[in-house]
Amino acid sequence: MSDSFDVIVIGAGPGGYVCAIRAAQLGLKVACVEKRETLGGTCLNIGCIPSKALLQSSESFEETKHKFADHGIIVEGVKLDLARMQARKGEVVAANTKGVEFLFKKNKITWLKGAGKIVAPGKVEVAGQTYETKNIVIATGSDSAPLRGVEVDEKQVVTSTGALELEKVPGHLVVIGGGVIGLELGSVWRRLGAEVTVIEYLDRLAPGMDAETAKQFERVLAKQGMKFRLKSKVTGAAKSAEGVTLTVEPAAGGAAEEIKADVVLLAIGRRAYTEGLGLAEVGVELDERGRVKTDGHFATNIPGIYAIGDVIAGAMLAHKAEDEGVALAEMLVGQAGHVNYGVIPAIVYTWPEIASVGESEEELKARGQAYKVGKFPFMANGRARAMGDLDGFVKILADKETDRVLGCHILGPDAGTLIAEVAIAMEFGASAEDVARTCHAHPTLNEAVKEAALAVDGRPLHI
Repeated sequence: MSDSFDVIVIGAGPGGYVCAIRAAQLGLKVACVEKRETLGGTCLNIGCIPSKALLQSSESFEETKHKFADHGIIVEGVKLDLARMQARKGEVVAANTKGVEFLFKKNKITWLKGAGKIVAPGKVEVAGQTYETKNIVIATGSDSAPLRGVEVDEKQVVTSTGALELEKVPGHLVVIGGGVIGLELGSVWRRLGAEVTVIEYLDRLAPGMDAETAKQFERVLAKQGMKFRLKSKVTGAAKSAEGVTLTVEPAAGGAAEEIKADVVLLAIGRRAYTEGLGLAEVGVELDERGRVKTDGHFATNIPGIYAIGDVIAGAMLAHKAEDEGVALAEMLVGQAGHVNYGVIPAIVYTWPEIASVGESEEELKARGQAYKVGKFPFMANGRARAMGDLDGFVKILADKETDRVLGCHILGPDAGTLIAEVAIAMEFGASAEDVARTCHAHPTLNEAVKEAALAVDGRPLHI
């Protein structure tokens, strides 16, 4: 094995492995450092992919028990085989990680197995051997954020990692944090039979998303049986053979109370993972939140060292990391790589899903932007009615003067897929009228997007 490369990427998650593939496509000699036994990082191994596998399986289980009868399908004696469900999740993960390994071989990317440490500009140490490179890309991702007073053991008090591996359905699952991870995994275990309580410090779920959409989202989840304790904070967790006793107080201060749980999921967010990289010794600067500081071209303060993905500022999303990886690889060969941060979708994969792209009403108001709103409910969409998925709506926000689409927020079936139409429209600078005048097939869920665009001009057809 040669010990000299054009690019060494540290981390084989979505940002890292995609950066490595694109750099190799562009003719660079590439190595990628990964300490796991499999490629794909948190996303493919213990994050996005396994959680979506369990979300799909648990949704199928719930449909069989509670929804099939509405379609005239009578299924008796439905049982949960959690071991098989977990095994299927493992099969899905294995297929994805092996797929990345195949892509490495196809593109002649060297996998340096072990933990990587930058020992000097242009030098990376892996498993006791030092490799030279013209460029170093830090793509080490993020890790679950801790909470003082709540000790994680991945058995009784778990992060997303442990929540994906539970061997039995907990009687009562308490989720600390009302963000994406907590709501998705809370949905999985509620569908499988757990009582689920979500404790959130703020006065709302899904912080950062459009407030009206998030409020409706809360109502839908509550109707499904999920319970919420908003404006509350957890100050302690005592474990025993019987379970976990949480100490909970009002966020603004006040009398404490105790909540008992079989399992507690800590999901208050994630933090950049920079441990053991040698950044301080080399002089790479971090920001106040421990993220690697970069300029507009992903460069750190040390020449030849770059960073992308969760480890730098911005949304901690796999697709954001992928786009950054591609852009950086193209920049390294003199091309004009670019990421449009104003058009990066965000999705919560509950059912119904919630998806957004662009700005929220709160953000538009904060910057004094005059805007118009168009909304359309799925209850008035023929395909949604045929599916039996009537909760939610599409909301499109457009510039009041130019009609240019500024944002879209969808709560409803397949929202994560529907949002792509608006993302493409925004990428091309489309107006709401452009979307409204585009012929949409009937009957489809996409018609709700068209109707919301028509509603921006006050002329929806089906409400």
